[in-house]
Amino acid sequence: MTQRLNGIAEQKKGDVGMERQRRAKFEFKGIKGLIIFIVLACMLLCYYFYLSNRLNPSKTGEEAEKLTAVQEVLLRNMETDYPPTPKEVIKYYSELTQTFYNEKLTDEQIEQLGARARELYDEELNEYNTDEKYIPNLREDIEDFNQHSIKISSYTLPASTEVEYYTEEGRECARIYCTYHIRQGKDMTYSREIFVLRRAENGRWKILGWDLVKED
Repeated sequence: MTQRLNGIAEQKKGDVGMERQRRAKFEFKGIKGLIIFIVLACMLLCYYFYLSNRLNPSKTGEEAEKLTAVQEVLLRNMETDYPPTPKEVIKYYSELTQTFYNEKLTDEQIEQLGARARELYDEELNEYNTDEKYIPNLREDIEDFNQHSIKISSYTLPASTEVEYYTEEGRECARIYCTYHIRQGKDMTYSREIFVLRRAENGRWKILGWDLVKED
């Protein structure tokens, strides 16, 4: 009887030991699975960031700002978003002018910006100032500004009510002033110019010419 009880006790101890082993094995598998899941999740996140950086390379600092300035001024669709008024034409032309002289441009960018400016010119002005003359002269002006560290810091346009409209030789024309604030090193000055625009047959206002306003 005593031996039987001892055998039962030993069997129970064995059953308890096996149960503990099963639990320990189950817990080990659970921890191992959790670790594998975390590792896989980290790998997926790293791969996601790798693809994001590869597909969307980011430019930092001064270079990104320069590219943005050029791209932004050329972003306008001239077919669907042409400046509707004389003031808006000169405003956009002044934005192009700032980009000419404030940014370090490649030859291709100078040609792109120059072509955009010529889209604002009257056909008569374009005939007089052909592309073969305009682009080389523009390059020289830009180089001169860069050599003397001259920048156009801002510009000022009058109110729309101050634009003067008149008719000449049966064509609608407009006259508007624009003041450019110019910085050279620490020195500040300004240049006041008067623009003459003429409405084309398609209804768009085009720049016919401009001149420096002589101060008394």
